[in-house]
Amino acid sequence: MEFKPIWFDSFGAKSSCTLVRTPDISILIDPGIAVMQPSFPASDEMKINWKLEGRRKIMEASKEADCVVISHYHWDHFLPRYLDIYKGKTLFVKNPNEYINDSQRSRALNFFSQLWKKLGKSEIRLKKGKREMFTDTAEKLRSINKDFGDYNERREELLRKGKEWFLKKVSKWEKWKIIPEAEFKAVKIIYPEGREFKFGKTKLRFTPPLFHGIEYSRVGWVFSTIIEYGGEKLIHSSDLNGPIIEDYADFIIREKPTYLILDGPMTYMLGYTLNLINFRRVIENVKRILKKTKFKLMIWDHHLPREKRFRERTKEVWNLAERLKRNLTTARELVLGKKPVVELL
Repeated sequence: MEFKPIWFDSFGAKSSCTLVRTPDISILIDPGIAVMQPSFPASDEMKINWKLEGRRKIMEASKEADCVVISHYHWDHFLPRYLDIYKGKTLFVKNPNEYINDSQRSRALNFFSQLWKKLGKSEIRLKKGKREMFTDTAEKLRSINKDFGDYNERREELLRKGKEWFLKKVSKWEKWKIIPEAEFKAVKIIYPEGREFKFGKTKLRFTPPLFHGIEYSRVGWVFSTIIEYGGEKLIHSSDLNGPIIEDYADFIIREKPTYLILDGPMTYMLGYTLNLINFRRVIENVKRILKKTKFKLMIWDHHLPREKRFRERTKEVWNLAERLKRNLTTARELVLGKKPVVELL
């Protein structure tokens, strides 16, 4: 198995695009890119140039791919306007009909409408929705960190409010018309959550829907991608934001990945959308992953290198990796041998 980070935040624009190759198949994961936030310490010209450079590299990498994975519909995870990159591919994409918030549903509907017109040569045909029994993904979460006593005392109230929000989402999913999976001459569209696929000796697995960050994250759900070949295993986490949730760290530890591509916490949002308790959960979860897995390589990048102090704020993790002699790095350090651009500004 070979893999190459195509573009990540450490290069100067938001992305976690990765190309994975086995003798059986080439897989491009999350081919999207977005300009850095206003607080990123670079000029607008630099930020736009990094986005353009990253998009060019993503489009070049798409030519090598047999299939494309889109874990969710944020701009830094898919390109909705450059439809030619999907031509001739099998698309494993986030189900746009369930476990999704309103904004991503809207983006997905527009994306598939355009994709059907361009590659399917027809108007999208929505199907009448049918009532489903939607499992609350929070009910499957079992792990807690007993060191966070204050948080655990408040957690029941947070989960109760989250449950109310979830049920409101369910009422919408039950009423929506269905954007169907489809197969055309030029493209095949599959919703893969919780499913497994085989290509020769390569196994491609996808998790069920996972929260994008904390429990009941209003941002929605994502899925992680697991690729196995020749006794090696790669996990691309998508947007678990750390991971924050203990069960998601447990999942990674159980899988025993050879290569782990993990997004990090948004340290530039500390005190705002990321509170200190959830940040501490991230640190403890990643430390557990370091201690309990024997990966060859872990890339900890997306979301993380968006402010100068990211490494200082997460130094417990980097210091532990050094003590344990674990290969922990950012994408830019791996590919170019250079520090993330934010550390050089």
